[in-house]
Parts: sequence; C-alpha cells; structure tokens
Amino acid sequence: MDRKIVERVARVAHLSLTEEEVDRYSLELKDILGYFEILDEAPEVDSKGFNPVEVADVFRDDVPLMEIPAEECVKGMRLYDGYVRGPKIV
Repeated sequence: MDRKIVERVARVAHLSLTEEEVDRYSLELKDILGYFEILDEAPEVDSKGFNPVEVADVFRDDVPLMEIPAEECVKGMRLYDGYVRGPKIV
C-alpha cells in the first residue's frame, strides 16, 4: 500500500495524519494485505461448514427427577399453607 492511497483514504475519511502516521499506516496496511494474500493460497474446501467436528443432535429427553426431597429443600423456611412466600411487590 503506497502513501498516495493512504493519504487519499485519510482525506476522504476527514482524517488529518502526520507524515509519520502516513508512513506507519502504509507499512501496516501492506503487511495486512500480505496476510490476505497468504489466505488466498489456502486450499478450498467443498463442504459448506466451518466446524471440523461434526455437530450431532445433542438434546436429550427430559426425565423428571427428585434428587432432593421437597421437605429437605424447604426445611427452615417460613411457609404459608405449604408454599414459600416471597416479599410483597407494590
């Protein structure tokens, strides 16, 4: 990326760049474009997915369990007719 392009882009973007910034950005943009050229050399893949690991159906059937008895969960709480009562919302 040469200085002329960096200066033109800065002018269009209404940026005022110093000479040092123009030099630095032209070098950095040249490096970035070089990385894209490396990516262009990567082999093409026929499949449409990006994940190398096949994603299968991971859902399972819900099976209700009672691992902790209800009485154990509410032990020590103040109950109202067997229900836990929360704060009043006004």
